[in-house]
Amino acid sequence: MKHCVVIGGGVVGLTTAWALLERGHGVTLVEREAEVAQGASRANGGQLSYRYVSPLADAGVPLKALRWLLDPDGPLRFKPEASWAQWSWLIAFLRNCRGPVNRRATERLLALGAYSQNAFARLQAEAQLDAIALRAPGKLVVYRKPAEFARVAARVNGSGAEQALSHDECVALEPALADSEATLAGGIFTPGEAVADCHAFCTELHARLREHEGFRGQLGATVSGFLRDGQGGVRGVRTTEGDVAADATILAAGLHSRTLAATAGVELPIYPLKGYSLTAPIQPGHRPPEVSVTDFERKILYARIGQELRVAAMVDLVGDDLSLDAGRLASLQRSVRATFPNAADYDHATPWAGLRPATPSGAPILGPSGQPGLWLNVGHGALGFTFSFATANIVAELVSGNASPLPLDGLTL
Repeated sequence: MKHCVVIGGGVVGLTTAWALLERGHGVTLVEREAEVAQGASRANGGQLSYRYVSPLADAGVPLKALRWLLDPDGPLRFKPEASWAQWSWLIAFLRNCRGPVNRRATERLLALGAYSQNAFARLQAEAQLDAIALRAPGKLVVYRKPAEFARVAARVNGSGAEQALSHDECVALEPALADSEATLAGGIFTPGEAVADCHAFCTELHARLREHEGFRGQLGATVSGFLRDGQGGVRGVRTTEGDVAADATILAAGLHSRTLAATAGVELPIYPLKGYSLTAPIQPGHRPPEVSVTDFERKILYARIGQELRVAAMVDLVGDDLSLDAGRLASLQRSVRATFPNAADYDHATPWAGLRPATPSGAPILGPSGQPGLWLNVGHGALGFTFSFATANIVAELVSGNASPLPLDGLTL
């Protein structure tokens, strides 16, 4: 068996460490923060949307993006940078904005989602994570524009578990929508989709990892580079707490993976999609949605996680900017108060901003890096929580010298 170093203490890194331990390897987890799940895993949407995985890059997106940029409350912001990383990512993204490319990518991600759902069920059964506010209320995607809804409903009808619902049927399914100012054209409901507290999941899984005799953790240790052998292969990491030798090093550090990979001569096509969330307490008398609701046109999702309402939105291409933009948060407040005015105490909502590491295609990058000894589990974008269970198992199998349980077409560097 091997000794492995996993770089990154978010949901992707932690699930990778678990999967490697399951296969008999020793694992050292290195995380630069003092606690786990302080990046994109901290206060994301909490979605486990195994069937709602269509990548952002699609045929109609460039035209929609122009409209979004002109809308003060639109889901997109763009700040041009004198950065090749930004422009090369955008060029590649536009190349993926074609219908046939999007359909192939969606099929690939649907298979990954189905595998991840099963992998999560196995992990949950083994780790017994009790305090993660896990529910499976299903997912309702609501549409405001009749033409958009008609197009999607025509594709959904008769296709399987998804159901196309009228406005009245949406309200019957989720009574909290009756408080909304909007008249909906309809919605698509997918039963079985789940929500959970990603931060709580990471904290509990880290506690289980620490109980394993094969696990060692280094929190508050920043990786500055890689140890190399005489042939140029990666044989561990250099950290602020000392060197750690390893037979295999797995890069799962979210956006920070891009900078680290570059020190090993590996260029990762990932770019931050900045997102925001509000987490508002639910008090007696409030009427929060029980179903997970996504507003398709506004790209806002609403999910009850325990006794809080999580409202998450925005795709801002503004570089490595983690600031809490007051205008964007005010926009989110306006939207949630108009859609679910009686759902939670928005005056005491906790704001958050995070950088989601996305590839132009929307698919994560898994497997060999091209540098012997260095492996990749990066680029999950907004679906890190959803896909982490699948990608952890795939990478762990590859590190173990086994074949991937899923075809890797479109999922490698």
